[in-house]
Amino acid sequence: MTNDEWDILRPRHWPKNVFVLAGVMFSQKLFGSGSQALLAAGQALGALVCFCLVSSAVYICNDLVDREADRLHPRKSQRPIASGRVTQKQALRMMVLCLLGSLIGSLFIERFLAMLILVYFGLMVLYSMCLKRVMILDCIVIAVGFCLRAVAGAVAVDVMISAWLVICTFALCLFLSFGKRRSEIEQLTGDAQAYRETLAGYTPELLAHMMNVTSGLAIVCFLLYATDAETKLKFGNDHLAYTMPLVLFCIFRFSALIQTGTYSGPVQVFWADRPFQVGLFLWVAACLVILYG
Repeated sequence: MTNDEWDILRPRHWPKNVFVLAGVMFSQKLFGSGSQALLAAGQALGALVCFCLVSSAVYICNDLVDREADRLHPRKSQRPIASGRVTQKQALRMMVLCLLGSLIGSLFIERFLAMLILVYFGLMVLYSMCLKRVMILDCIVIAVGFCLRAVAGAVAVDVMISAWLVICTFALCLFLSFGKRRSEIEQLTGDAQAYRETLAGYTPELLAHMMNVTSGLAIVCFLLYATDAETKLKFGNDHLAYTMPLVLFCIFRFSALIQTGTYSGPVQVFWADRPFQVGLFLWVAACLVILYG
């Protein structure tokens, strides 16, 4: 595999798939006996790898569809397919290999996981072909894709996932999607519509409002999950609510950075902004202590 073929897999975007691990983390299965904990961890990590592969297949499909539009973008014009360093035939071969690898791997874990991966891939192909041209629906589809990741992670370790946690994931990812659109408008200025059709309907004020609504919804749903009677019965406490300062810091930090156009999306914030990284790490650490300490 050449460096350019590796680049079209977008490994820097694989951290998006950590939502798959939410199921095993909040199920407390890592707290069981040695063999049970290892099995749960193995199944969760296997599901994570499967979603990394299928998401790479989706990225390749999207880059093939968007290759002409990407050439108008100051940064995306350097992508291997848009720049011509990887041919369409090479890209299609890599896409098929990633999809097959994901499906075959998921069948060894749980058959229903393979079905969810097919649903995810089909939805994302529809997004690349037409749904991304519909304002607001484009961001909703992306958020649903992240919810499928969370549900798939729960299926892989055979646990039920809280409805509050699914709604929180949906609202949070909708917030991140609107933030990405806000950053694109800031960075592309007058060329925004030429790159992405839906950007013609978005305005900075509208996106700021949508970010406020969705971030607020995500925070409320997380609090409802943390203080829910079922959650308290399961964990023996409602201490997850006390991680709220870290949640607020990460959300507000992302919002402040993305609305200035400093970063082009959540992935860039995740990899480049040290305060955000520290806040996210502390939140995960606090959750692990509360759930397993």
